[in-house]
Order: sequence, then structure tokens, then C-alpha cells
Amino acid sequence: MTPADPLHDLGVRITSHGGELRVWSSGAGSMELVIFDDTDPNWMTKTVPMHKGPDSVWVGRSRTLRVGTRYAIRASGPSSPTSAFNPAQLLIDPYARGLVRVSAGQYRSVVVDTTFDWGGVAKPATPLDHTVIYEAHAKGMSKLNRHVPEHLRGSYAGIAHESSIRYLKDLGVTAVELLPVHAFVSEQRLLRQGLTNYWGYNTLNFFTPHAPYASKAAQAEGPGAILREFKGMVRLLHEAGLEVILDVVYNHTAEEGRGGPTTSLRGLDNAAYYRQSDTGEYIDVTGCGNSLDTSHPTAHRLVMDSLRYWANEVQVDGFRFDLAVTLGRDGKHEYAPDHPLLTDIISNPALAGVKMISEPWDVGMGGWQTGNFATGWIDWNDRYRDRARNFWLSDVDYARRASTAPVGIGGFATRLAGSANTFSTERGPLASINLVTAHDGFTLADLVSYDVKHNVGNGESNRDGTDNNRSFNHGAEGPTNDEAILATRRKAMRNLLGTLLMSAGVPMITAGDEYGRTQRGNNNAYCHDSELTWLSFPVDKWQHNLHAHTRRLIELRRENPALRPVRFGRPGETVPSSSHMDWYDQSGNTMSDDDWTSARNRTLQYVAASTPEVEEFNRILLIVHGVEAGVTVTLPRHDGVVRYDLLWRSEDETPLTEIRSFAPGETIDISPTSMLLFQAFSDD
Repeated sequence: MTPADPLHDLGVRITSHGGELRVWSSGAGSMELVIFDDTDPNWMTKTVPMHKGPDSVWVGRSRTLRVGTRYAIRASGPSSPTSAFNPAQLLIDPYARGLVRVSAGQYRSVVVDTTFDWGGVAKPATPLDHTVIYEAHAKGMSKLNRHVPEHLRGSYAGIAHESSIRYLKDLGVTAVELLPVHAFVSEQRLLRQGLTNYWGYNTLNFFTPHAPYASKAAQAEGPGAILREFKGMVRLLHEAGLEVILDVVYNHTAEEGRGGPTTSLRGLDNAAYYRQSDTGEYIDVTGCGNSLDTSHPTAHRLVMDSLRYWANEVQVDGFRFDLAVTLGRDGKHEYAPDHPLLTDIISNPALAGVKMISEPWDVGMGGWQTGNFATGWIDWNDRYRDRARNFWLSDVDYARRASTAPVGIGGFATRLAGSANTFSTERGPLASINLVTAHDGFTLADLVSYDVKHNVGNGESNRDGTDNNRSFNHGAEGPTNDEAILATRRKAMRNLLGTLLMSAGVPMITAGDEYGRTQRGNNNAYCHDSELTWLSFPVDKWQHNLHAHTRRLIELRRENPALRPVRFGRPGETVPSSSHMDWYDQSGNTMSDDDWTSARNRTLQYVAASTPEVEEFNRILLIVHGVEAGVTVTLPRHDGVVRYDLLWRSEDETPLTEIRSFAPGETIDISPTSMLLFQAFSDD
């Protein structure tokens, strides 16, 4: 039953005549399907010769290849510098929907029943301008949650538990972005050190959910139950209106360098799947030992087939592509924004409406490409991250020592307004994923508590992890009992969260930052599967207060469309779904050129008015003051504005409970390093 296009339906298909395995390899000289006993995964019960058909697709059929069957592939081929065939190796089917581990480094593919009753639940399809992303770890998210039954903690079912969903809904986020959940293994180096890969950026297979993240009951039942639990998680999150975004690692695999383990792609067609020189040396632009050669049609198809599977059969809402620049490198290993794979990802009809997020860099030549992806992509904005940290942290640290800040407010204002200097008009402000922290680096609480990293526990003598943290400990390294320092740190966190949630673009919050989770100064905790990295929950009063601020800021963002424009405005024009922006100094006067550039000016008043298409008109006033001394501000006399209602201040330990109104031209005292948000009202 070969389809019209032999490149379709790779992997296992169940037909009325039994199972059929289809595997691509242009270099192999022969290939076998190996079937194992149902109870003993090391006992080979059958070997089936596979036959090479059109377009280098090898086909093997057997009536014993059915749901629950464990199988592997053996491939033989000629020896060359770029090949790695070994007929003794038992290989994973690249399209396997299920896997079982049988020993260290040994896995069997499993035929899985992929049917699932979605109960009519549809994807939430949250518009980008309403999206607030919560980046979390699938295990760490519920591992310590006492409201989740113990047997579900740390699992897909734990994420979908009613208490987890209630927490997310109460916070106000709209999407959960999970660190890698494709089946993965720990690197050989970590295993030798007795450590583990906690984050999961070392993919074993692009179609299989990571089994250890399923509940113990699902793991005991097998790969089919694991897949059902994953789909059940997606369905329950969708029922609650929450989207699911997956952090996906297609840039490299767990096969590492040429001396690493051969588990799948290398043994099937090394020359096609990996970037290599003519002498067989891997061209590694990922820093992980190998790089998938997406200039080859087969690697391109593998990525696209995986995306279609997760987006359609598993109903995932979006993907964040780790080291996405690697995916856009051509046959010369140079990045091209119109690379066929990058274009296919955002234009393929089967992926319509799916959010596509790039990590727009890798470690190869020309690897930094923020803003240089095509329309349809959304980029992690490292420039935004760095500017926000600089303004509220390292600039303040510098000013304490030099009596003046190194720069003024102009660059910060550009990021606040949507990073128009980074993203084209066609892409607009929603092309930016705004972030202050992520899984990689300091947590928010550590960002304001440590000047340097503390990574000794990673086993690399504190060499790993970035030294360019743009952090500020505010006078003491790490824990302290000095209340003045602690109060300043708390306000700095509120300023950073306020900036994140009141900027144009798509905000991403790192799980735990909403209440000040710490990793004790470790800024590269990828190898710690412990309470250091698991999501704890608010204990101290200040943590509950910070959580309340985060919740309020998300609520204010939702209620004020002027904070979340879809398009960039243009002077003198009315651009639908943009925000018209006016800028004032502390005296309420229009900003001069010197105000934008002078390091002496760190105070800004920003009026944004929406140009609505689907929501009611809205106008806000945001005041930013980035100096550790108070200032008196005159509220701007803005055309049509008769009243400013104060909605939020970062100086407050708890969010405001009463709205205070102010008149244009009125003066107010602003506390050191703080932000204020007002809603502006007109006379009609």
C-alpha cells in the first residue's frame, strides 16, 4: 500500500495486512526491520529485509508489526569519510511515536495507537497582542506542588491538574511554553560527571514525548499511555483557554560528535542528516557536537513532519525553536532569512495559525540574527532583555560608583515602544518576544541579588554560564538581612516586571519570577534536577506581594490595549491597531533631542493612545524614573486629556487598591527608581 508520493508516511503505518515501516536512506546498501519479543526487549523474534523503493525510501512489512510491537532498524552501507554505517547497531526509527529504554544508550521504537478523543475541544487561538507566555519546565512546574496528588507531581498530568490550571488562570498568563519535551538523554560528559541534563536540549527523537515526564502509571502502561497523558494535558489546558507552546530542538541531536553515541540518524545516513566537511569533520554551529543539515531535503522534511505531527495530531499551539539560525543555514552553512525550511515553517498551510518563535542566534559565523527573520516569525529579543537590565540594574550600579549613569533613557524608550530599530514595519512590535529572564541565566530574584554567577555545583569550576549578566546585587552578594537592600531589590524586581508587562511586544515570564524564585546565584542550572530548579511556591510575605503585583500588571496589560499595539505607528498617520505615542520630560514638555541622548536625563513620561479596530479606545500615561533620587514631575497637558487615574506604582510593596485622580499640569513626587501607570481620560 505505497502512497502516490513515496516520501509521505515515513515511519510505521498499520494496514489491513499488518504493519509497514518506511525509512529514508540514500546511502544505505541494505536495511532490516528487527522485531522484538513483547516482554523481553532484547529478544529478537523476527528480522525482515527491507527493500529500497522510489526516492530512497526503504520499506519493510510484517503482520507482527502492530500496536505495542517493539522494533529497531539495522542499516549497512559503504564506508566513506562522511558515512557511519554499522550493521551491528540497532537504530531508532526517526519517526517513532513511542520509545522504551532497554539499557544504557539502548532504545527500542514502539508502535503506538495515536487515536485520541479530543471531545470537540479546539485550540484557544489567542491573538498575539493578548498573549502572555509563561516559560516553565514540564517536571519542575508541579514537582513541589502540594495541591497536586503526589503520584502526579512532576508529570504532564501534574501540569494539567486543576490546581496547576487554577494558578495559571489566576495569574493571567495565556500560554505555557514548556522546555523540551521531545524524548532526550543526558550528554556523555554529564553522565561521566554523575550529573543529568535537566533542561532537555539533547533530543533523541523528534516525535516521542519524553517518557520520564509522564506519571508513573502511564510509564508502567507504556508509550501509548504516555502519549495519551500528553494529549490529555493539552486538551485540559485548552479547555481552560491556555495555549501550549513547545521549546523544540531541531538544530542538533543527542548523537553528539563523531565519537558520540549512534542511535538513529547517524547510522541511517550520516552524510545526509549532518553538516560535514568532505573529510567527515562535523561543522558544528550549535556547540553541541553536531548540526542538522537543513539544506538537505530529507532533514528539511523530518523537521516539517515533526512540526505537523505535534501541531495537528497533538494539537500544540506554537513552537520556540532553539538556536533557530542553524535551521536557516544553507549548503554553504550561511544564514539566509528566506531559507526554504524557515519559509516552509511559516507558510505551510498545515501549520497555519501556529505561533513560530525563533531563538535568533547560534554559535556559528554570522550567528546573531535578532530582527533578521522573515515576517511570520517572532524573535526572542535579547536587545530588549539587555536594555531593560541595563537601565534598572547595571546603569544604577554604575551611577552609584560614578555619580552619573552611563547613558540616558532613549534606548530604553525604544525598547519600551516595541523595538522599531530592530524589527521592520512589516513585522511590527509583535515580532518581539520581550523577556527579562529565561530558563538560561539568572532568575529575576537572583538578577537583583548577585553581581556574579555561582555555578560551582555544575562541576566545571564556575567556568560555565555567562559572565555578562547585567545584574546588580544592590550592596550585598546573595542573601542578606539588610532591610534597605532587600527593599531596593524588591522594587527593582517590580520595575523589571512593570517594564516587561507594559512594553509593546509579546511578554514572556520565567516560571517563578512572579514571586521571586531563587537558584542561589546559579545562572546555568541545566544539570540540576532538584529543588534548586523545581518550581517552589510563595512562602514569605514579600513573595506573595510580588505575585500580587505580577497578577495586577498582567490584568492592566489586558485591560489597556494602548500597551499592546499590533502595528508600529507612523507620524501624521492613523495606523489601525497601533498606538500613537507622545513623549514628555519631567516638566511635562515635549522631549528635546538632548533629552533623548543625555545621560543626565533618566526621567520620561510616555503617553500612548490606541487606534482601535476591535477594542474600545484607550490611552495611558507611563512615567519612568531611573535615578536613585526622587524627582517632582509635572503631568503633561496632553490634547484632549482632562484626567489621569493612577493604576499602579512600583514603589508600593502591595498593589494599589484605590484609584487616585490627577489633573494635567499637576505636580507629583516620584520616588527613586520607579514606574507609574495612569489611564488617561478625555473630556468626552
